[in-house]
Amino acid sequence: MRIQTFEISGPVLVNPRRFGDTRGWFSETWNKQALASAGLNWPDFVQDNHSFSAPRHTLRGLHYQRPPHAQDKLVRCSRGVILDVAVDARKGSPTYGQHVAVELSAETGAQLYVPKGFLHAFLTLTEDCEVQYKCTDIYAPDCDGGLAWNSCGIDWGTDAPVLSDKDAQAPSFADFETPFQFEG
Repeated sequence: MRIQTFEISGPVLVNPRRFGDTRGWFSETWNKQALASAGLNWPDFVQDNHSFSAPRHTLRGLHYQRPPHAQDKLVRCSRGVILDVAVDARKGSPTYGQHVAVELSAETGAQLYVPKGFLHAFLTLTEDCEVQYKCTDIYAPDCDGGLAWNSCGIDWGTDAPVLSDKDAQAPSFADFETPFQFEG
């Protein structure tokens, strides 16, 4: 397993090994012990989510879940290609408002760990994308939140993404009163 960190502390890119032959390949996408051996002692995951987006340039996010049900996520694209983004929303963080953006695809199998205190979004770069992610807390509608996709200076590569009504009406990052604290 290859691990990549970023200048922004928190998000981690995980590239699980693939073992292939003439039939195809096999990959272990989650192994708590292997990650702990690599120094990544993440909390336990309690919920798995799976989304499908038919049109190219579907954008889901920027989403978060506030405490007491804040979530860490481990995101992978199991069909197609996405641009996956994590925005630092931790008050007092030296990288507050900055983001990490990585391409995740079914072909590479790479996964992005998005910790609590980060907004999360993804844009489908191909049609018919499936995205799966593990979460460390259950979905709690009363803690659910979102911010405008175009309010954090992210280069999405499109000015007209396909949005849900909720995401299209989300408030700006500039108006956001973050519930997250940096614990550097």
